[in-house]
Amino acid sequence: MSEAVQMTEEQQQQWIREQYQVATKYLAEKGVVTDSVKVEDSRYLVPLLALWKLKALNGKSYWVLCGDLPSDHSAVDVATDARDALRHFALKWQVQAENLLAANSKEQEEFAHLLISRAEGLYKLYEDDALWQQK
Repeated sequence: MSEAVQMTEEQQQQWIREQYQVATKYLAEKGVVTDSVKVEDSRYLVPLLALWKLKALNGKSYWVLCGDLPSDHSAVDVATDARDALRHFALKWQVQAENLLAANSKEQEEFAHLLISRAEGLYKLYEDDALWQQK
């Protein structure tokens, strides 16, 4: 296992800003223009993942996941908080991976295994009570 990369506070803040840009660009590519971010509901695990609660110009809100994993989004009503949103993405990715593997597509097999790996990691984070303690 590789050693954890030590980042300064400034580097961590830069990473968070970059992930915000990744998230808003990802949504824009889906045809959704971001209006605002609900920072108090968003969570970051630098440098692994950022989970944003974003409001779009159309009035809808979304959970957007990005970082060292595939970017993804879901309507905000799939989860009451960031912890539940992580669980949602973990389960969603497991189902997507199963569907890809069932299709017997060699091109999609590698991506399916990536989804399974990342889904398992997300679920472990969801289950880790220490990560979710209020500070």
